[in-house]
Amino acid sequence: MKVVGGSASIQLAKAIARELSSGYVDVAFEKHPGGFPDGERYVRLLGSVAGDHIVLVQTTYPDSNVVEIVLLADAIRDSGARRLSAVIPYFGYGRQDKRFLDGEVVSAKTIAKHISVDADELLTMAIHNPDILKTFPITARDVDGMPALGRYLKSADVDMLLAPDDNAIRFAKTASIICGKPYDYLEKERIDSYTVKIEPKVLSVRGKSVAIVDDVISTGGTIATAAKELRSQGARRVIAACVHGLFVGPAEANLKGCDDVVATDTIQSAHTKVSVAPEFAAAIRALG
Repeated sequence: MKVVGGSASIQLAKAIARELSSGYVDVAFEKHPGGFPDGERYVRLLGSVAGDHIVLVQTTYPDSNVVEIVLLADAIRDSGARRLSAVIPYFGYGRQDKRFLDGEVVSAKTIAKHISVDADELLTMAIHNPDILKTFPITARDVDGMPALGRYLKSADVDMLLAPDDNAIRFAKTASIICGKPYDYLEKERIDSYTVKIEPKVLSVRGKSVAIVDDVISTGGTIATAAKELRSQGARRVIAACVHGLFVGPAEANLKGCDDVVATDTIQSAHTKVSVAPEFAAAIRALG
């Protein structure tokens, strides 16, 4: 078995290779120092993959990384790999998981269809709707990233975990089991993509350090509103923790109300403080 990392996931791919005690194949991403002048992607495998089971690790966000994983998968197959397991830490376009209006594309299924041309199976993490995996043309599995956050929070100054809404309770519950702290949740109403409303709810947080746990932090609006509510109820410290840290738009400004922001390496950022490599390595071993 060997691991190949796309440009968006090199650090995670190398960590997975270490966990698996397997080889790592480097990739050249530019044909010459300036790359293609029109911004097109370029990939070249710098090691042999012939006859091997290859694990290709690449987050499909932003858009250019979708093209890159398709190119890498084709290069791996063209170079004689006998098996290709696609690991997509953050499945970009996964939030369009159903058709709301006539003529809309179900983008999660569409991206999977193109990756499936060369991949034998697919692993992802905290996809928006795990049920969409059943529609993929190859075997697909969602890997739980919350244990990684639980490990981090176990050693952090945290008294309790909080889900920002009832849909995220399962995330807080899983992390709480690992770190051994109680959990609760807030009542949230989403107004639009940038605005949320937190319904008043009395929480036992006075004088406590609270970690808000969610699968994704995008603009940080939900976290900002939740942090403000926790402060009003006397929380002494607020931590924001997520699997996927997108941190787009006004996210950094919104997150200033938190004492710490923690994300995993599914998307590399300044807030990446924990790796999900052990979770993916375990899932890869289970493929058989």
